[in-house]
Amino acid sequence: DLSGMKIVVDAAHGAAYHIAPPVFRELGAEAFAIGCQPDGFNINKDVGALHPERLIEEVRAQNAAVGIALDGDADRLQMVDASGRLYNGDELLYAIVRDRMALGPVQGVAGTLMTNFALERHAQVGDRYVLEAMQKHGWLYGGESSGHLLCLDRHTTGDGIIAALQVLTSMRRSGATLAEQVADLKMYPQKMVNVPLDPGVDWQAHEGLQEAARRVEQRLQGRGRVLIRASGTEPKLRLMVEAEDVALAEQGVRELVAVNLTKR
Repeated sequence: DLSGMKIVVDAAHGAAYHIAPPVFRELGAEAFAIGCQPDGFNINKDVGALHPERLIEEVRAQNAAVGIALDGDADRLQMVDASGRLYNGDELLYAIVRDRMALGPVQGVAGTLMTNFALERHAQVGDRYVLEAMQKHGWLYGGESSGHLLCLDRHTTGDGIIAALQVLTSMRRSGATLAEQVADLKMYPQKMVNVPLDPGVDWQAHEGLQEAARRVEQRLQGRGRVLIRASGTEPKLRLMVEAEDVALAEQGVRELVAVNLTKR
């Protein structure tokens, strides 16, 4: 029951434009809709989970308790609280699992290589791989920082509306705001840079890059990590450093970027 809760729902001019606002209204919420005027060309255009700036503005303007942003195919979720703070998939997954743990044991949670160090279980990047990891281990909860969240005790695939309902349920059950729900989750700063990758360069065997990565990891002393991976869609290498201290993360990324990838 969401009675008395004012919500802004942004459907990104996408698949859920005709469904999402009524779902929350039928559960008792006062739901103000944006991103619900598709014209066949404007899907994800300046709205939704990919562009939450409009949602942040509307939550403040409407004095709403929370804002919900879906993406075009409605499987990705980002949320905003009354102050305008944006919450990504890692934080929302934490709120859901925290609530479930209050009801009983949770065996495990699946994330991806991009999952923040504060909430981490290793899997390959992509929600399909998260689902495979969950099925392999018999886990019920998983997701990505981008907002693909899976709660297999409620559905069988990613669905932003259902994921949002799980977060709202956790808020109602605990009586806490979204900020209070995730207050003890201290997110690590992540710094990532994309650099060009010439054809034929074996970055995994690149001595200079691997040595730089080892130096950065030694400096982190187990309180952060280095992630290097090739883009699956363009000739670029993604270099990411995550650390407790943002300056340390930035320093690590600069060291990785300085490597000459045209030489071994």
